[in-house]
Amino acid sequence: MLDAIRKNGMTLAIFAAATTGVTAVVYHVTKPTVEHQTALQQKNLLDQVVPTELYDNRIQQECYVVADPALGNSNPHHLYIARKGNTPVAAALETTAPDGYSGNIQMLVGADFHGKVLGVRVVEHHETPGLGDKIELRISNWILSFNGKVVHGSDDKNFAVKKDGGEFDQFTGATITPRAVVNATKRTALYIETLPDKLASLTECGDSNE
Repeated sequence: MLDAIRKNGMTLAIFAAATTGVTAVVYHVTKPTVEHQTALQQKNLLDQVVPTELYDNRIQQECYVVADPALGNSNPHHLYIARKGNTPVAAALETTAPDGYSGNIQMLVGADFHGKVLGVRVVEHHETPGLGDKIELRISNWILSFNGKVVHGSDDKNFAVKKDGGEFDQFTGATITPRAVVNATKRTALYIETLPDKLASLTECGDSNE
C-alpha cells in the first residue's frame, strides 16, 4: 500500500514538474509575440483618439501617470503626449466615468490643449446590452459625435446630452450611460487643457508605483 502511494506520488510530482516546465517554455516563447500584439492594439487605439497627422513623436513612449478627481477617481491614469517637432500639441488620457448605469465606464479621451476633443473611445464597461452599449463604436457611431467638439469651460451647457439642454443625443430608454460618457469627456478635456504647465513635473510611466 505504501509503495503504491509512493509510486503515485512520484508520478504526480514528475507530471507536475513536466507541466510547469512546458508552461514556462511556452510563456517565454510567446511573450514577445503577445507584447508586440498588445503594443499594436494600444497604438491603434491611440491613433483613433489622436489622429496621426497631428504628431510625429512616438506617442506610446511619451507616457506619464496622473491622478486627479477630474478623471473619475483617485487611481493613476496613463497619459500620452503627442508632439509635433518638440512641441506638445495634444494628449490621450485614460479616464473613468464613475456614474454609468452599471458602474464605472473606462475610456480613452484625446484632446488638444485648447478644449478641442479629437476622439473618444470606451475601452471597458458593463452597461446594458441593447441600450447602454451604444457607447461602443462596434455597436453605433454615437461615440464619433465628440470628434472636433470644443469644451468652452466648465460652465459650457452645450457639452451635455440633449435632455440636459446640450447637443449630444441620448439613447432611447437610456440616458444615464451617455450622460456619464459626455460628462467624463468634458472633465477630461478640461484637465488636458491644464497639462502644458505641468509637463515638466509629470511622473513617467515605469517610475511610479502603479
